[in-house]
Amino acid sequence: MCSFTKHLLGILLICVFATSGYGQARTHALLTKLFSTNANSIFQQVIKHPETYRLQIIYTQINRDKNNTPSFKNYYFRVDSTEFFSPASTVKLPLALLSLEKLNTLKIPNVTKFTAMQFDSAYSGQTNEWRDNTAQSGYPSIAQFIRKAFLVSDNDAYSRMYEFLGQGSITRSLHAKGYLDTRITHRFVRMTSEENRHTNPIRFIQEDGKVIYAQPAAYNADPFDFSRIAKLGKGYYTGKDSLVNEPFNFTERNKMPLETFQQILQSVLFPLSVPAKQRFTLTKDDYAFLYQYLSQFPGETNYPKYDAKQYYDSYVKFFFMDSLHHQMPEGVRVFNKVGWAYGFLTDASYVADFKNKIEYMLTATVYVNSDGILNDDKYEFESVGNPFMYQLGQTIYQYELKRKRNYRPDLSTFKIPYEKRRNDDRPVVKDVAN
Repeated sequence: MCSFTKHLLGILLICVFATSGYGQARTHALLTKLFSTNANSIFQQVIKHPETYRLQIIYTQINRDKNNTPSFKNYYFRVDSTEFFSPASTVKLPLALLSLEKLNTLKIPNVTKFTAMQFDSAYSGQTNEWRDNTAQSGYPSIAQFIRKAFLVSDNDAYSRMYEFLGQGSITRSLHAKGYLDTRITHRFVRMTSEENRHTNPIRFIQEDGKVIYAQPAAYNADPFDFSRIAKLGKGYYTGKDSLVNEPFNFTERNKMPLETFQQILQSVLFPLSVPAKQRFTLTKDDYAFLYQYLSQFPGETNYPKYDAKQYYDSYVKFFFMDSLHHQMPEGVRVFNKVGWAYGFLTDASYVADFKNKIEYMLTATVYVNSDGILNDDKYEFESVGNPFMYQLGQTIYQYELKRKRNYRPDLSTFKIPYEKRRNDDRPVVKDVAN
């Protein structure tokens, strides 16, 4: 039996969760003590004022037994499911998983993640998408959307998966899996709430253009629970660059608690470690595909052919990225998804160090917006946010390098045959909207 099959089907994994009350801020002494050892001034500035930076961190230790069975223990720093943060592009992860699950559930012959798709418009604000010049086939597909969403966090890819799934089915599916405090209400383009309830007609086509399957336009009539008000800041700019001197209202925006984000990533990488209902209906090939593009570098990828200088190896690997560090440490791969918007930086990562044979998960969100004004593009991502996330990542990584284990992990499941960039005359892709 191959290591991948053993990983998915072999034995029951044990997941150990902290016992603190849900919805209350949780902090473990281990992290408080560990963070005190990092004297970096920016790191300590954030750690000593966690409320100002709306800081939340989950560090997940992974320990293997003699059979390589992993167990998990979460350590929390100021984790509170009721404190809002903007999930931004992190929601691309559950939409990718739900898109694959929907394809598997449809069970339509010749309709797979690689099948060409075309999007029509049928309501105000909607746009067509019939071709994709970054794809090898020249057409959009679920596979290509996932590549774009994971490799550089492409926004259009997210919006198209949103349209394929439909607003109502996204929330219903996530709630059915137990992710109850999560909602996905909008595309990443400027639309009204009513326009976001409508999704486009879509068709899957053969190479000769013949339609295999046509999905009609859809409308979500289900109500959302907006009873918990979420407002932030002291002012914001509108699309017309007018300053409004009142808090920005996130109440009807996307929402996903940090612990939910961590659990969704864990459910993909270690599906048997979570309850069956929390897993996504994925095939062996789906898992292999997800593992590749959660960890592959943009510069290794041929379709899309991203500019490797702009989209460097650690581009969407916040815990290993700062202004000086664009290369990953030798032997390290990070399987993760990030998001950044409105002053928030968020990352959920599984780190596999094949050289030193260590593994762990780290999930965090931080808010860097000292003037309290949203939509002014004056966030401290470069001066505070990115340096903090890098220092956090290095603090945990260095601790893990020294942490004693009874058994070193066999990481062969996550050893991926990555692509190699071919030399051709196609132009590179730059300046993606993300």
